[in-house]
Amino acid sequence: MNLRPCIQLLAIACAALAAFAGAAAQASTQHRLNVTTADGRRDYILSSPDGASGPLPLVLVLHGHLGTAANAFGAGAAPSPLSAWLAIAQRERVLVAALQGLKGTDNHTGWHDCRLDAIEDPVTDDVSFAQGVVQSLVQSGRADPHRIYVMGMSNGGMMAYRLALEMHPTPAAIAAVSSTMASKNACGETPPRVSVLLINGTADAIVPYGGGKVGFRGHKTGTVIGADATRDFWLRADHLPAAPTSSYTFPHRSADDPTTAVRQVYGQPGGLQVETITIQDGGHVEPSLLYHYGWFYSRLVGTQNQDLESAEEAWTFFKDKVAR
Repeated sequence: MNLRPCIQLLAIACAALAAFAGAAAQASTQHRLNVTTADGRRDYILSSPDGASGPLPLVLVLHGHLGTAANAFGAGAAPSPLSAWLAIAQRERVLVAALQGLKGTDNHTGWHDCRLDAIEDPVTDDVSFAQGVVQSLVQSGRADPHRIYVMGMSNGGMMAYRLALEMHPTPAAIAAVSSTMASKNACGETPPRVSVLLINGTADAIVPYGGGKVGFRGHKTGTVIGADATRDFWLRADHLPAAPTSSYTFPHRSADDPTTAVRQVYGQPGGLQVETITIQDGGHVEPSLLYHYGWFYSRLVGTQNQDLESAEEAWTFFKDKVAR
């Protein structure tokens, strides 16, 4: 019997376990909090670095359709790449608030993003909810109003676009994963100037990379423009040139991962920027080094890139951005 493959698998498993244990050891303290809105009490989970005094940068994290705030912070059955924010919060001295969406007409949790034709989304004032969280943390002296950031996945990414367009104070930067902007738009037409990071897979069958109807297989709801058109929208809003200032292909880390990740940056450090991370042949899933969904989930939503950690890339993008 050849034990070498077994030993290799054991080594990989141990390395992964050590990585998760290290992340857990560095994780910040979590608090279950709420604010009162016109929709009633709205809940969120706040992760704050131990022993920190404010005001600190604040990141709002928005789960996808069907998700929860607890899932985003790693409490679900499947691993969550968004839970990498827990270690970032402690290491970088950042507040991270995972907001909880409400149920729509399909009886699943989600967000009232900008898609006029997404009839199953909850009819809730999620902008006021996010503003309420920010105002509560700013007024208590814990959050810096000039360093508010948003990261969302899927429907949560679409909601991040809405917050960029409508929230006050305007976020300094947002990151949207596996999501693009509405083609039938319920939001304002005059965007503020906001730095935007887009992470999209070219083989995303739920939010099509080139635009179209959103949804899983035969069940579709709402329509979006493509990833390139979304990028161009924000380049125009930020008065940035159409040519990238830099391009970078991430080193490939796994022979089992057929995808390739390419970053393009528009604009200069310290100013307004638009950044795209395009996952060639990637599916509807956050790229991650540590948090892997496995083969069954990949069969449903497409291949997960393993060359980068989405939350780490978002923080690298956010940390030099300050609201003007």
